[in-house]
This record gives sequence, structure tokens and C-alpha cells, in this order.
Amino acid sequence: MSIPQELVVVVPCSGIGKTFGTVSREAAYELCEDLRPGSTRLVALAKLVLGDAGARDLVAKHPAVTIDGCKQMCAAKMVKQSGGTVVREVSVLDVFRRHKELKPEGIAELNEAGVKLARALAEEVAESLDTTSKATRGASHD
Repeated sequence: MSIPQELVVVVPCSGIGKTFGTVSREAAYELCEDLRPGSTRLVALAKLVLGDAGARDLVAKHPAVTIDGCKQMCAAKMVKQSGGTVVREVSVLDVFRRHKELKPEGIAELNEAGVKLARALAEEVAESLDTTSKATRGASHD
């Protein structure tokens, strides 16, 4: 399988049983599967924790975006411990503070507000990736 040069690895929280953890994962799926499928690759936090060679290799070779559901920032910490570079740390709580009307509920399945919050988070990250990518391309042509 060919991996694009500008690939960004997305590592979401694995806060199983926590609503903000579910928002984190849903946002990552939205980003990687729908919004930026050609330029992102989802890496499960559990694979990094377990020392999976393929996951560690991806985070070591490509910039990473982490999406964390709580203040512990486990995804960001684990990417760094795995030799990766985090180019953007996103906190679900910070995005929720900007979208207070989208109060997520549910764990196995998010309510409509939770799905919308995940979408808003994914769109913010996608836009930031576009901006970063354009800046990088512009700098390389100078």
C-alpha cells in the first residue's frame, strides 16, 4: 500500500466508556474516512500502547494530530513517547467550550449533539491541515 508524502497520522483518545472519548474517536473517523481520506491515516492509541511496530513506524515517520477527550492528553503523550511529532493537539473539551449548544451524551452511540460536535471538531482539524499543507507547499517553492 502506498502512503502519500503529506500523510498526517490521526491518533484519537481511547477513553472507553467516556462520552468525550467517543466524540474523539467519531471525529477521527469523520476526518480520516470522509473529510481527508487521502491525506490522513487513523492509528489506534491502543496499538501505540502495545508497541505495535507498524503503528510506531507510522507516527515516527509522519506528523501526527492527536484528539484527546480529557486533560490527561494520553494520545499526545503516547505519540511523543513513540517517537512521533505532534503537529496539533486537539482537546474535545476545548471544542465543546466553543460549541456549548452541542452537549454530547452517550457512549456506545452518541446523541445527535454529540455527532455534530464530532463533525465540528473534524472540520476544524481538516481546515487546519489544509492551512498547514498550503503553508508547507508555499515554503518549499520559495
